[in-house]
Amino acid sequence: MAEGISFHKLMVRQVVEELKEKIHNRTARVGVVGLGYVGLPFAVEKAKVGFHVTGIEQNPRRARMINAGENYIADVKDEELRELVAGGRLRAEEGFDAVGALDVIVICVPTPLDKNLAPDLRYVVNVTREIARRLRRGQLISLESTTYPGTTEEVMLPILEESGLKAEQDFFLCHSPERVDPGNKRYTTRNTSKVVGGVGPASLEAATAFYTQTIEHLVPVSSARAAELVKVFENTFRAVNIALVNELALLCDKMGLSVWEVLDAAFTKPFGIMPFYPGPGVGGHCIPIDPHYLEWKAREYNFTTRFIGLAGEVNRRMPEFVREKVRRALNEMGLAPSRAQVLLLGMAYKKDLADHRGSPAVHVAELLLEDGVELLYHDPYIDHIEISGRSFQSVALTAELLRDVDLVVITTDHSGIDYPWLVEHAGKILDTRNATRGVAHREGKVVLL
Repeated sequence: MAEGISFHKLMVRQVVEELKEKIHNRTARVGVVGLGYVGLPFAVEKAKVGFHVTGIEQNPRRARMINAGENYIADVKDEELRELVAGGRLRAEEGFDAVGALDVIVICVPTPLDKNLAPDLRYVVNVTREIARRLRRGQLISLESTTYPGTTEEVMLPILEESGLKAEQDFFLCHSPERVDPGNKRYTTRNTSKVVGGVGPASLEAATAFYTQTIEHLVPVSSARAAELVKVFENTFRAVNIALVNELALLCDKMGLSVWEVLDAAFTKPFGIMPFYPGPGVGGHCIPIDPHYLEWKAREYNFTTRFIGLAGEVNRRMPEFVREKVRRALNEMGLAPSRAQVLLLGMAYKKDLADHRGSPAVHVAELLLEDGVELLYHDPYIDHIEISGRSFQSVALTAELLRDVDLVVITTDHSGIDYPWLVEHAGKILDTRNATRGVAHREGKVVLL
């Protein structure tokens, strides 16, 4: 019996070492499923250090663009993508036929919420099934999509083992949550520390070997579940603190105080506090979604995550508060919303990005349209957008336009906007981001959140 156990361990060790050798000499073939904001920068980093990378992208347009060397992600350099594609280091496919030839498969697909704020894992499940049909011995599968603790082991593992192969014996499985901050020029895929947890020690060993090839600092944790919890906690931390300052903004509004003055003074303390600022709401693919994954999972343990639930309520309330501030500003001018022309400055959820997923600016626009406002918008990064079933085109930001509209609402603080010029030419401005901070003579013209 002891000899059988030793032989089994020897065989597992052989599989691990063979994969690690391929990884170390860069002959391992890498697959990245989902070439979006997370997947494409990661695929490029792997290809840059010598791996052959196959991107599996089920959006035909994106797949064609990649194979033509055309970039669509701001955090990827155009010339690097072109060189990697031309050199045969990176290509895209729409299907999963290449999976059997790959050694490492990294999954970077969306994990949205459904209308009841419950996890929607259809993309993860569908991709895992496609991989399971083609799974072979010696492969490493890594889930990078943000999700609740237990997804890798409770959802993915059983599907993969339907192939007849066993994790930690025939193949390896880990979770290594993405930490991409779109638009961040300082912290990139390469120099942002990477958390990784395996479904067992062999999986962690294989995953560590893989990620250390391109990531400067790796943070191994005890399990895939721990790695999953790390990511949802990170974004929950941000969501709760943003909700705190948003709630402070609501209170300051009632007290007749400037929340910006209070926060600026508070943040001068050199210890025990961290800067967070209010705004028209939260957007993107992380903060509005990830905390609810943890909230949902906690119910399985008969545990109520009260901070998370309250934070979500406060943050979701902010677009309605902006609507209220718009109504007040128009009322002071003697205008009903249905007779007013309002310009929203910014549709992106974050400054200097062409991304409006979950953007609070879109929610504000929907509410103003309900009030009958004649709505215009300007965003240097987003040419057109659909709002409440209507198509809108970004208008040119001119002095004439600013004189014509009744109110300008700064919903996204893009850094390319000349705010002193804006204040000079606009009649009235509602600044939800304090983008006009430091602009001379804004008093009387600018209303802050």
